[in-house]
Amino acid sequence: MAGNSRRRGATRNPGSKKGARVGTGGHGRQGLEGRGPTPKAEDREYHPAAKKKAAAQRRTEAEKKPKRAPKSRTLGDSTEIIAGRNAVLEALRAGVPVQTAWFGHRIEADERTREIIVLASESGAPMLEASKSDLDKITYGAAHQGVAIQVPPYDYADPDDLLDRAAEADEPLLVVALDGVTDPRNLGAALRSAGAFGAHGLLLPERRSAGVTAAAWKVSAGAAARVPVARATNLVRALEEYRKAGVFVVGLDAGGDTPLDALPFAGDPLVVVVGSEGKGLSRLVAEKCDAIVSIPIASAVESLNAGVATGIALYEVARQR
Repeated sequence: MAGNSRRRGATRNPGSKKGARVGTGGHGRQGLEGRGPTPKAEDREYHPAAKKKAAAQRRTEAEKKPKRAPKSRTLGDSTEIIAGRNAVLEALRAGVPVQTAWFGHRIEADERTREIIVLASESGAPMLEASKSDLDKITYGAAHQGVAIQVPPYDYADPDDLLDRAAEADEPLLVVALDGVTDPRNLGAALRSAGAFGAHGLLLPERRSAGVTAAAWKVSAGAAARVPVARATNLVRALEEYRKAGVFVVGLDAGGDTPLDALPFAGDPLVVVVGSEGKGLSRLVAEKCDAIVSIPIASAVESLNAGVATGIALYEVARQR
């Protein structure tokens, strides 16, 4: 029909007709090249296999990161947990204030537990019964033996208090100073030796040193309740003050060229300074010592940790005295 040529879309606009192509001219090259090989499932971002792979990588990276050191066994910043029958009993005997006492279900009654129950009730502290799993959580997995108590933070003495303690007892001073000992178990062992051989106390620096925490309480077997521990802002300055007061300062170090038993310790006031197992005495502390002694051992390869070395040194002092 003649009118059909005027319908919309039935006619071509002038100048819109494309010319003829000569060859392909590379127009179809992109379509011929394709997209390459199909990626693996684990490399496709939204595929389940890729998500599993990413999760596995995150777990591996988390395991490689250094783990944060476990915190002290505390319930908050103002309390400390003492666990174990011996440690709890010694703390109660020493009159350490108790905030809460926990006892395990069907705890095996012996002389220690009966005395603990009596002393805890006399202190007026709440006495709670707890399951083994609850006690494990409260003590952070320590060997609690069904008994734990919550106490305030340890009350450190002043270095001068140790001098006063020896004067009141009319005895020559005997103090153990720990230089750079950061393991609370070594501190607890030193406390136990100090209590066994009649030392008047321990002296610790405020920084780079272990404190009297639950771990130290446990290893000390209750000696932390009987032997005062003093803290010095500056250990070097505290040793200098002791020397001015007439105290003989002896450093115990593996590199010392004088055997321990070669010095007379009979009647002089004495401070025995024990260094860390790895680094020994620091340079400034060693300079404040009147003598540096060592413990002869069978092999140069072996070494003694700070807790054992303290016990041997105090035994020699007690033997001479």
